[in-house]
Parts: sequence; C-alpha cells; structure tokens
Amino acid sequence: MIEIERKFLVANDLWRAKAGPATRYRQGYLAKTASATVLVRRGDDEAVLTVKSPRSGLRRDELSYPIPLAEADDMLRRLCGGRVLEKARHLVADQGSTWTVDVYLGPAEGLVVAEIELEREDQPFAIPSWLGAEISHDPRYRNSAIALWRPVAETASRSWNARPSLDPANAELASPPL
Repeated sequence: MIEIERKFLVANDLWRAKAGPATRYRQGYLAKTASATVLVRRGDDEAVLTVKSPRSGLRRDELSYPIPLAEADDMLRRLCGGRVLEKARHLVADQGSTWTVDVYLGPAEGLVVAEIELEREDQPFAIPSWLGAEISHDPRYRNSAIALWRPVAETASRSWNARPSLDPANAELASPPL
C-alpha cells in the first residue's frame, strides 16, 4: 500500500473540541536499513508489525500485519533496544478532512503533531487554524527519531529534548545511548 502524508506541528488546543477519544500506543523500532524500517505498534486492543520503505517526496510503501498483543509486548520489551515511543492518538474531523493528532508522552512530552493522509501528493486540503509549521520533510520529527529522544539527564553526551530545540545529528535511527 502506498502512504502519502503531510505532517504539521500543532500550534494550539483548538483541535481538542473536535477530537475523538484517545487511543494510547507504544511504538518500537526493530530495524532500519537504507531500504526499509520495521516497527511494532501496540494499541489498546490491537497490534501490528509494519514495514515502511524510505520516503520519496511525500510517499512511501507501507505494509502492516496484525500480530497478537502478547507478541507485540514481547517485541517492545526485548527487541526494540530502547527505541520506543509512547503517544495518545486522536482522530479529528475538521473542514472536510480527518486528521490524526498524536500527543507524545514520556521523553517527547509536550510535542503534538497532526498528520493527514492523502490520495495524491498534490491533493488540496484546508489547513485548520490549530496547525503550525509543516514538518513533512524534517527528519527530526519522524517517529523513528522521536523514539530516540531521551531526557537530558539520561545522557551527558546529547542534549535531546522535545522543547525548545532538537539535535538534527540524531535524526536518524541509530543505537540508543548506553
């Protein structure tokens, strides 16, 4: 399946009035190579194993397979090497489009990102007043990079933090600090 998406920072809380209930997710990265990223995502009552190709513009291939919850929990605990993020996901209907709004938890707490999935890269859509800067092409805001964010106290050699600035040198998936 081809995925085409645009991502934006969320500028304010106006989206909350239109939001559905949150689903909490834990998402971990099993592998990243030049040709694919493999991740496991565990929600409240579902889990998937997903393979994603690198982006070409706004598009990439994405294949997802349902897996048992216990297997997802085991992979997140044993196989992701600390490359795990947590978020609360809301669906938000606004101006004829459905947006996914992710409110990040843990080390990325305070980061709120909205994305819209499109059928075509040039598909027009209305931009709600609660959106901020577009981050579709900013590698610091890829989930694989966010999974590596750590509180400053956890590592003296890096200053990773969701606010106010990010370290672009750590944008791609690598081994987490020891």
